[in-house]
Amino acid sequence: MNKIATSVFKNGLIVLLAIVLINCAPKQQVKMQPQKVNVIVTQQKNITDYKEFVGQIYGYKDISIRARVDGFLEGIHFREGYPVKKGQLLYTIDSQPFEAEVSSYQSKVAEAKTMYAKAESDLNRYKPLAESNAVSKADLDAAQAQYDAAESSVQAAEANLRLAKIKMGYTKILSPIYGIIGKTQAKIGEYVGKSQSTVVLNTVSRIDEIFVEFFLTESQYLGVMKHLGSADTLFYSREEKNKILELILADGSIHDSKGHISFLDRAIDSNTGSLLVQAQFENSKRIIRPGQYAKIRFPLINEDAIVIPQKCVIELQGQFSVFIVNIENIIETRQIVAGAKIDDFWVIEDGLKAGEKVVIDGVQKVRSGVEVNATEIEFESQSNSN
Repeated sequence: MNKIATSVFKNGLIVLLAIVLINCAPKQQVKMQPQKVNVIVTQQKNITDYKEFVGQIYGYKDISIRARVDGFLEGIHFREGYPVKKGQLLYTIDSQPFEAEVSSYQSKVAEAKTMYAKAESDLNRYKPLAESNAVSKADLDAAQAQYDAAESSVQAAEANLRLAKIKMGYTKILSPIYGIIGKTQAKIGEYVGKSQSTVVLNTVSRIDEIFVEFFLTESQYLGVMKHLGSADTLFYSREEKNKILELILADGSIHDSKGHISFLDRAIDSNTGSLLVQAQFENSKRIIRPGQYAKIRFPLINEDAIVIPQKCVIELQGQFSVFIVNIENIIETRQIVAGAKIDDFWVIEDGLKAGEKVVIDGVQKVRSGVEVNATEIEFESQSNSN
């Protein structure tokens, strides 16, 4: 029995010693492989960013047609919606009252001239008599005064006659410009005139060129000016190189002629915080008409811009950052200043430079300070516009 116990004890001791030796043996270190990540290499590019603003279209000239004298509309002498020439007869107003007024003033002019002739004759007769003391000095002065009054009466009567003729001329309303005339707002037989001066009979528009008026907020204006430069050299020049604006119509089509800024208001409106801007475009086909709404598109060229895909950027509480891979293949966090979004790209204004490697895939799985195995890839944009 003692021999058996001794043998068991020895065997257990041997097993225990083996276990101790195994645990005391040096362990082999297992090295983790670096995580694989895809990166894009930043490059400098010339990027065109487009800013769009809604505006309303006006003719190069939009002239309202109103009656300048009272009367009944007697005739309409044009086809609505068709071109009219400068000086073409548009409307006629009943002229009989004005013809009668002209005749009345003509008779008053004749009467005044008769009185003037008599006063002149009397004065010429009194002058030699006064020199020989045949009449008194007072009689000569009275004849002179009567002559002066008669002369003034003639001038007043002739002025009234001219005014009456001008009023009679207003009974014929002529087109002030060459252009397209609209639909008449008055019919034959209706009473028109100064008492209804707020009523526009019609409007003639010159539309071979058009204006588009729109508004920029203060921040938009400053942003545009950073790219476009001086207003004096760019906005007011009609050189072809400065015609950079595009006009997008309601159906999405782009007008075939580019335009330029023809007017920039003097100041920001303190009530709205906006600035009135006017663009000018050629409209040789006369397709665009006043009253339409359209979009003005500014192409803003950003030279040598750093542009990265939007999926690279991490946004947290208004702060933007990216993960970059340094020359030692270690992940670093970099704070950036993000600018405009263009399609599925983001323009980086500060924080990155050309040639840096930015993590594009799995940005939620990496962290700063970790060694990675970076693979450079080319990002394929999902947009065809830029």
